[in-house]
Amino acid sequence: MTRLALCLIACGLVLASRAEVPAPLGLDINDHWTGDLDGMIERHRIRFLVVYNPMLYFLDGPVQRGASYELDRTFEKWLNHRLKKRTLRIEAVFVPVSRDQLIPALLDGRGDIATANLTITTERRKRVAFSTPLMTGVKEVVVSGPRSPEVKTLEDLSGKIVYVRRSSSYYESLKALNRRLRDRGLAPVVLALIDDHLEDADLLEMLNAGILTLLVVDLHKARFWADVLPDIQVHEDIAVREGAEIAWAFRKGSPKLAETVNAFIAKHRKGTLTGNLLFKRYLQKNRWVRNNLTDKELDKFKRVIALFKKYGGRYGFDALMLAALAYQESGLDQSKRSRQGAIGIMQILPSTARDPHIDIHHIERLDNNIHAGVKYLRFLYDRYFAKDPMDEMNKVLFSFASYNAGPARIRRLRAEAKKQGLDPNRWFRNVEVVAARRIGQETVRYVRNIYKYYIAYRLLDQHLRQREAISAMAGQ
Repeated sequence: MTRLALCLIACGLVLASRAEVPAPLGLDINDHWTGDLDGMIERHRIRFLVVYNPMLYFLDGPVQRGASYELDRTFEKWLNHRLKKRTLRIEAVFVPVSRDQLIPALLDGRGDIATANLTITTERRKRVAFSTPLMTGVKEVVVSGPRSPEVKTLEDLSGKIVYVRRSSSYYESLKALNRRLRDRGLAPVVLALIDDHLEDADLLEMLNAGILTLLVVDLHKARFWADVLPDIQVHEDIAVREGAEIAWAFRKGSPKLAETVNAFIAKHRKGTLTGNLLFKRYLQKNRWVRNNLTDKELDKFKRVIALFKKYGGRYGFDALMLAALAYQESGLDQSKRSRQGAIGIMQILPSTARDPHIDIHHIERLDNNIHAGVKYLRFLYDRYFAKDPMDEMNKVLFSFASYNAGPARIRRLRAEAKKQGLDPNRWFRNVEVVAARRIGQETVRYVRNIYKYYIAYRLLDQHLRQREAISAMAGQ
């Protein structure tokens, strides 16, 4: 069996069948229930807490795909067969959350089993129970990219910046490494905390693009993505944790669920995999994030950032967020024209710019183009989201989604999300799930890319500020 096949089996990455999306079964995001398996059987549903990413769980139109989806649906079928359920079957319900919310949502009763490639750690064991491991002997290894410093040993991480989510097991592993480094008189690793909305796949894309410098990732994931992302290097001999175990998590005090889950895993932790080449080809069709921090792209950024600051200040938007939107739309290229007639850096239609709410002409000029795009974004924000009970970030994210797909469509998606028990006031893991089902990946990828570019620009801004501060101190 090939390394890739073993990796995909280990991850649970199965080519998803084209099954229909199950009904939401009246699931309510305010449904806080904390019983054992007998209660789940009585309720006719098991709620699986998943993370929305291109490996574990995602939607493309009406089709659900991913590792968590496939394995959880297999459990659903196995359990119904075991209980001889033929009519009133127990349904698998998928509840996407951010990774930092997996355990809190489990404890709070918003889900019953967390199936998101969780590593068993001492800290996590204090809060939840784990199943028999799905994987053992897992290594957490260093992964570098085209702009990374040279790293040959674990000690070479001393003083280096490693990007990591606080909610990940990698964070605990790196803190343990820092204790060992300090005991040896070496400088600790600099832990640069990254947003918990970003998954390993997102971070590896950014590493491949040269936006990030060093990461720690499970070896089986790193090997898989190294076949897809050409510019990352997996350092298999530089491990910050070895012998780790990956399992499902559920609430303590659930003996019936524990017994049943462990019986399932005993028969399903290993298996065969078909369609490897097709699945890999499918992944490669994704539009990976571009590197907005190359010298060429930075030159374009520097030429236009003053205008984004100008109109961001006038209309109350973060200039870096506006630049990220423009980069997604055009790559900061004012000469760009679309087949639909959209013009310039903001890819705005002349008819939109002429609308009385915008009323800006000559959008072939850079200044006017940015002005029209930002003013239109402000119109979307004020008309559709300003008075809604959502935080500032979500108001901006929904405005971006509307910029791409139109406000009427986004309004319908929010209404549908509410009916499905998802939060209509949150984009990530909520309305984006409905958008993926109804629109496909375009708008989902659009908003996520803007968010990644924004983070890249923030990192750049922090770097430039630090460099200016150092220069100022040196001149004193």
